[in-house]
Parts: sequence; C-alpha cells; structure tokens
Amino acid sequence: MSPNLKRMGLAVAVAAMASIGIQASSHREAPGITKSPKVDGTDFYMFRSYEPGHAGYVTLLANYIPLQDVYGGPNFFTLDEDALYDIRIDNDGDAVEDLTFEFRFTNSAKNLSVNSGGKTVAIPLINAGRIGPNTSDTAALNVVESYGLTLIRGDARTGRRSVVTDAMTGGRSFAKPVDRIGDKSIRDDRDGLGSVPQNDQYDVYANNHIYTIAIPGCDGTGHVFVGQRRDGFVVNLAETFDLINLNPVGARDSETNDLAEKNVTTLALEVPIGCLTSGNEPVIGGWTTASVRKDNGKSKDSSRKDYTQVSRLGSPLVNEVVIGYKDKNRFNASEPKDDAQFATYVTNPSLPVLIEALFGVAAPTGPRADLVQVFLTGIPGLTQPASVRPSEMLRLNTSIPPVDPPAQNSLGVLGGDLAGFPNGRRPGDDVVDIALRAEMGVLLPAAQAPAGQLPYTDGALVTATIGYSPDGEVSNDPRHRLFRPSFPYLTTPLSGSPNPAHARATP
Repeated sequence: MSPNLKRMGLAVAVAAMASIGIQASSHREAPGITKSPKVDGTDFYMFRSYEPGHAGYVTLLANYIPLQDVYGGPNFFTLDEDALYDIRIDNDGDAVEDLTFEFRFTNSAKNLSVNSGGKTVAIPLINAGRIGPNTSDTAALNVVESYGLTLIRGDARTGRRSVVTDAMTGGRSFAKPVDRIGDKSIRDDRDGLGSVPQNDQYDVYANNHIYTIAIPGCDGTGHVFVGQRRDGFVVNLAETFDLINLNPVGARDSETNDLAEKNVTTLALEVPIGCLTSGNEPVIGGWTTASVRKDNGKSKDSSRKDYTQVSRLGSPLVNEVVIGYKDKNRFNASEPKDDAQFATYVTNPSLPVLIEALFGVAAPTGPRADLVQVFLTGIPGLTQPASVRPSEMLRLNTSIPPVDPPAQNSLGVLGGDLAGFPNGRRPGDDVVDIALRAEMGVLLPAAQAPAGQLPYTDGALVTATIGYSPDGEVSNDPRHRLFRPSFPYLTTPLSGSPNPAHARATP
C-alpha cells in the first residue's frame, strides 16, 4: 500500500469509528433479544490467524450468551438445540452471503440416577462425578452437548449444503466441552498423581475438543471449537452506560474492566484463506446470525424456512448504540442487502449529539456523508471490495499479513497497524478508544472537526497481551492473561470453585 493510500485509510477508518459507537460488543443490545439469551450474539471477530505457522488461515469467532457468571449452575449455559447459529461470509461485495457455516446443537440428557433408600431417583445436577480429560470421558456427565457443522454455498436458505467432517475420523458430530462447573468436576490424569495445577485441568480438557476439520470444496483442513471461554471484551461498562460517567481524557489503564469476571460461549472456526475468498478479490465481509424455530421447537423439520432470525452482528456494537431503539429488533432480523433502510442512523448519528450535551463539547456537524462511504462500503484501498453494495458487516482484507501479539497496536489502523480494526477485528483491538476519539472528529475536515482534539478513552485498556484480574484490574500475573496466542485465542473460562480459583486464568 502506498503512503498516500495508507494515510487515506487511516483517516477514513477513524471517521468510520464515529458511526460505531463507544464500545465493541453487543450484550443485550435490543429489547427482543433480552428474552432469549441463548441466541444473543455478543461479539464477532474476524482476522488473519497470528498463531505461528497459521498465517494462511482466517479465524472467525462468534460469541453468544452474554454475562455468564462463574456460579451459573446447576444448568449452566447450554446452547439452544432449537436454534441455528451461523457465521456468514460475503466474498464478492454484493451484500449477500456466499458461504454460511451453520452450527446445530444437540443436548442429550442421560437422566443419571442414584439409589436412595431403595428407590431410583434422578439427580438434580449436571454431573454425578468427575469429567475429562478426554472427549469420551462423559460417564458422569448428565447432559452431553454435541453439534453438527454444515457449509452452505450460496443463499443460506436455498444454497448447496455439504457436511463438514472430522478430518481424523470422518465423523459428522463434534463434542462440546461442558462449561467450567468447578475444578473438582474436571479430571486430569496426565501424570496419574494428581499434581497437575487445577486451572490447567480444564485447559487440557477443553483443548481436546479442538477438532481438525475437512471442509468440502476447500484445499487443506481447518479447525473448529465450540465451548465456554473467558469474555475477552474489555470495557468500563457500568460508567459508560451511566451517561458516560468517566474521565474521557484520563489514562488508558485508569479504569476497571467490568467484564473481567464474566465468561462467554464461543463458536470458533479457522479456515484456509482460499476457502473464503473468491477470484482475485482479497476482501471478505463477515457476520454472525442466530435464528429460532417459528413454532417454538414443536416441529422437528430441519428446513431453514421454518426459522426466523433474531440476532445479527457484524461490525461491533452497531445495534447497541447506533440503531435507534425503535428499530433494534428490526435490525436484528434484517439482512445486509437491505441496510439502506437504516441509512439515517449513519448519515445523522445521534451519539455525537448526546456526547455534546453531556460534556459541553461541540459535536461534528452533519450530515456525515463521509460515514456513508466508509461505514457501509469499507475503506477504499484497504477493506472496500472492487464491486460493493453498501451494507453493514465486518470486512477483512486477507492480503494484509498478520502481526505477532507483542507487535500489535491496539488502536489498529488508527495506530498504523493495518492488520487491526477496522480491517477485521482481533481480540486485542481497543475499539472503545478508537471510537471515542473518532466521535470527537479527530480526522474530519477542519470545517467540520471541533477544536481541541484529545486522546479520548474509557480508561479500560486492552492489548493482545494484557492481563486482567477478575476484579477488573490490569495484572502482570501471567495467570491473568486475557488471551492466548493460539486458536481459539480466547482463553480458559474462569472457575467459581474453589474460591478464589476463579481469580486465576491460564497463560
């Protein structure tokens, strides 16, 4: 990329952030989805894999079920077997999916029982003994979760369906590890002596559920994992939603990460680049959706026409702080090709006006024609396809090489790191700070940009190598690392038992 084009990309990218809002997640973003947390998409990531030896892959992470507490038993956080969970890819810029990775879940209840005074009585718990470390070690597990993965080429409803299989066994079903019940429930017999650190036990158990997969029509193999992870989204959430009750020009590590004690459920795919792109076009668009049965699960018909979409997430936080309250449910049910109906929320964003009222600063003047081009079409020369239909999704230029975690700039393109947000999104990209600076018009033309630009922040710092204690404080303890440098990148979920084991995370 030429220096001039790079500078243009930086300027346009920052302007685009103004349309995204002040966070990077979509926990409980619409009134309708609050009724169905199992199908509430919280975060979507799409980036060139930076695990050593994996540069030829793209990683796709779709997080669901927000704000999981470590003590969330006895039923914990199973996914909905009457729902469809999709990761969709548009590889020609027409705002219609060309590839859909469809996840369908099965929850098999064993109804484990005990002999109580001569009577056989079903137990009330999810397990009757220790579980793991192997995927087959489920004798004591009362509810076993598994899933099938299907690749649909073309329209998600009518396209050609092919089953994704286990590349090692040819199997069509994959096991999901049980959520982190607590450290007494997960077994690790690597040395037979019980000397393995407790926190590593779940890590070994969960890693055994990372599968190498054969993807029909693709050269090479990929990887899949579905399971509970520690929530990697970093934000000073409570003060942000309290009318931005924080110091927006304070230090980047001066506030707590309010989600540091929460877990989330991740659907993770690692796919060869050539499987996702089309022809000579390196830019792909991605988003995740969840759909539920129209008949509330009464019918077992597997046709997609019997489902209705209730969740949609591409670029971070669009529905939460950009789309008006009256249209939030409608956005969740919509498709990118129909995004012209929401254009006013981009050309005339409400959030800068709210910030102006709260802090007595001047909001950028509108209408924001610059945001129409950037927010809906991608950045020219970086994430805009050669032929594009304006639509909202996360876009990634797969020709930009990945950056190792220590060298990543958490401000992404704004910080000169073209492999970061909004060129896709990595777990360590600090979308919050990028957005706050953009809201103040830092790179708008002089006639539109308010005077006195400052490095705005919510105070909760995120980087690719950061650690956070469950209390939300930045930590140098390697056990508190928020991310891992390998697939699926989000780290081991926190445990609530034994206390205070939940304060430790796997390096």
